[in-house]
Parts: sequence; C-alpha cells; structure tokens
Amino acid sequence: MIKEFIEEERVGSKMAKITQELIIETAEALMERTEKSEVTLSQIADELSITHAALYKHFKNKQELWAAVSKNWFNRMISEQIQIDMTNSASPKELLYDWLWAFANAKKRAYNDNPKMFALNTQYVDSNPLVLRDVLWDSYQIIDGFMDYHDPHLERAEAILSAFAVFSLPSFKESWNYPDYQDRFERIWNLIKQGL
Repeated sequence: MIKEFIEEERVGSKMAKITQELIIETAEALMERTEKSEVTLSQIADELSITHAALYKHFKNKQELWAAVSKNWFNRMISEQIQIDMTNSASPKELLYDWLWAFANAKKRAYNDNPKMFALNTQYVDSNPLVLRDVLWDSYQIIDGFMDYHDPHLERAEAILSAFAVFSLPSFKESWNYPDYQDRFERIWNLIKQGL
C-alpha cells in the first residue's frame, strides 16, 4: 500500500511538471531530430515518459497540438524578431510600412537561416487556413493598433496583411530571395497605401 502510494506520488509530481509549453518544445525537438513535420503523439509521449492519453489533458486533439507548435515557432522566429523604431513620431502609415517590411524580412530570415525547419514548422499552417488565421491573429492586432481601426474582428488588418501574401505565406518562400524582392514589396505598398 505504501509502495503504491509513493509510486502514485512520484508519477503525480512528474505529471504536474508536464505543461503545454514542454509538450510543444518536445514536439519541435522531435521534428528537428527526425526531420519530419508530423511526429506522432506516441513519440512525444515516449520522449516525455508519459502516457499517450496524458497528452490529451493538455491538448484536445492532434490538430490543436500542431496549431500550438506552429504558433509557438512563428512567435519565436518571426514576431519576436520584428524590431521597429517607434521613438520618432511616425504617422500610422509609416509605422505600418516599417512593421510590414520588418515582418517580411523576419520571415525571409527565418527561411534562409534554416529552410528545413522553416518548411517543417510551416507545412501544417500552409494547408490549414483557419490555423494560419490563428497564427497571424496577433499580427492583425498589431496592425489594427497602428492604424487605430478598433475593428472587433480585425477585418481591415487581415486585408492589409493579405495584400502582402507573397511575403507572408510559406508557399511563396522561394520568391523571397529574388533580386526584385524589395521592388515587389514597394509596388504592393504603393497600391494599398492610398486606401488605408
């Protein structure tokens, strides 16, 4: 009886340390190690020394886990890399331009720094528009804030970023190193800036 209680306590304390963040980090590490975008839940559970069923305490299904992995990678490799100078009193359009350019270049840099991991981490998003929208939601909020739109569903911000799809969607990644990269960006900017 005491032995069972001690074993239960040991397992219980181990389970308490398993977090969504740890599961996501483990999934990413397995992706990098196996060079496959879809590692199995069993592989993740084995790596964490937990049961397959224990993963469902943190994610309701495999799709929710992969969406979280994609969003975590995007935030770390793209969103957190965007640096713009907001100290000068730039107009909302200037701030938006600077942010969009920094966003495009952060994606380009993530792709060029590690094309294999870029592909593995964006494969799921590229084929799931609702996951893509969720991954980009924070970016829409940033755009909405710059432009002072106060759209409850962020439609205008989503439309702005959609106009730059060639610089934001993973399926266009091969075109990001073309010599006319900045010229293409400027052409799209010039098309939309009057309608902001």
